[in-house]
Amino acid sequence: MARSDYFFSFAAEKLNLEIFMTSIIVILFIVGYACIALESGLKVNKTAVALLMCVLCWVLYMVDCGVYVPQFYPEEFSKFCAESFGGTTAELSRAFASEHLLLNHLGDACEIIFFLMGAMTIVEIVDSNGGFNFVRERLGTRNKRALLWRIVLMTFFLSAILDNLTTSIVMIMVLRKLVADHKERMIFAAMVILAANSGGAFSPIGDVTTIMLWIKGNISTLGVIKEVFLPSIASVVVPALILQFKLKGELVPAGADTQMTSAQHFSALQRQWVFWVGVGGLMLVPIFRTLTGLPPFMGILLVLSVLWIMTELFYSRKKDIETTTQQRVSNLLHRIDMTTILFFLGILMTVGVLAEIGVLGEFGKWLDNVSNHNAYLVTGIIGVVSSIVDNVPLVASCMGMYDIAPLTVTDPTLLNFVQDGVFWQLLAYCAGVGGSILIIGSAAGVVVMGLEKISFGWYLRHISWIAFLGYLAGIIVYWLEKSFLF
Repeated sequence: MARSDYFFSFAAEKLNLEIFMTSIIVILFIVGYACIALESGLKVNKTAVALLMCVLCWVLYMVDCGVYVPQFYPEEFSKFCAESFGGTTAELSRAFASEHLLLNHLGDACEIIFFLMGAMTIVEIVDSNGGFNFVRERLGTRNKRALLWRIVLMTFFLSAILDNLTTSIVMIMVLRKLVADHKERMIFAAMVILAANSGGAFSPIGDVTTIMLWIKGNISTLGVIKEVFLPSIASVVVPALILQFKLKGELVPAGADTQMTSAQHFSALQRQWVFWVGVGGLMLVPIFRTLTGLPPFMGILLVLSVLWIMTELFYSRKKDIETTTQQRVSNLLHRIDMTTILFFLGILMTVGVLAEIGVLGEFGKWLDNVSNHNAYLVTGIIGVVSSIVDNVPLVASCMGMYDIAPLTVTDPTLLNFVQDGVFWQLLAYCAGVGGSILIIGSAAGVVVMGLEKISFGWYLRHISWIAFLGYLAGIIVYWLEKSFLF
């Protein structure tokens, strides 16, 4: 066989191997994703599926990473080989993938996970010590429509400060004290979902997807607040205007809650301190990042430590409470939703494999070509899809599909991908608000569905079309902003 024939034969063999392995990983991802979407029917927790999918995808990648590593990292791999003590290409590729690629993806995922764990712990401390009592007091009214707008306003802004999942839980607990009739409470609960997702979309710390985009530098704090705030307002005001006509008259007061809680051991002043240190600290995290250059999870840990110490000092003055520090800490940590944390880990690490085999980049090019480089169409479709499947992997996939363009670019198409470009801001809006179209499309929807026993069919008939109108209204407002204001 001639040298040229041997070379082409070897290249074709490598190409076939790459296509085969890529196809297997993609099929595994699709099957795993389908199992996650059909979690309720399969009766298998989505976290277990996500973790298994993550491990299997990385195993398959490591089996033949020699096909991918030299292709996607030629310079880095050559330098790594020169500094190594020898070995076959396959062995060196595995070592490079393990020491650099896997750990890099794990580091990116852990930034988000530690941020979420810290934020969830802060909220638990505030909630368990009565910091949110003022929310219930401020919402007290017997007029149904007035209560609806108060719920919308409170949920919208609390979600921007905290996160949509935690805010939804807090607001549902408050609603149970204010609305006795379950059918009426479902309407209020639906608006909690819409307001929580809309409020989280314009804040860099209000939703997991915006946290991901913010931490990676796709959006900035001032940019996303300034330009996505009005679209988020529109996406919740339109549904509220429609749903208020379903509510007439006054509420029947719900029964008083007589259960003794640890919050009753704190004075009103101490509860206010707990609230403002916890919630105020969360609001200052973006400023902490700007001033120090440290990642956001360090700011969260700072707030957590200060709040933790403060509450311990409050408890130490209560001689009648027979509770040790260790017992209080363990009780709070047990309330952290580790299932959700591990789910994010599995999803983010799985998407990392798709990025390493080049699938995300190719899919991005295809979607961009099909839409004729229309950022509104691409992100609009992503938002609708996020109502069917989880928005976390969707946003993670988009972040892997497209790079952040430098601010010096002059190409009109690439301008959409600079920091705070149209694509990234619309992605934050569409992925967050689009999840409200179906009740299973967001973490807030899923948790409210479980707490209030809202069926998928009821939400689809009564809320989905209203949520979709709000979703479109927000996109139109954003387009008007870009056309006439910014």
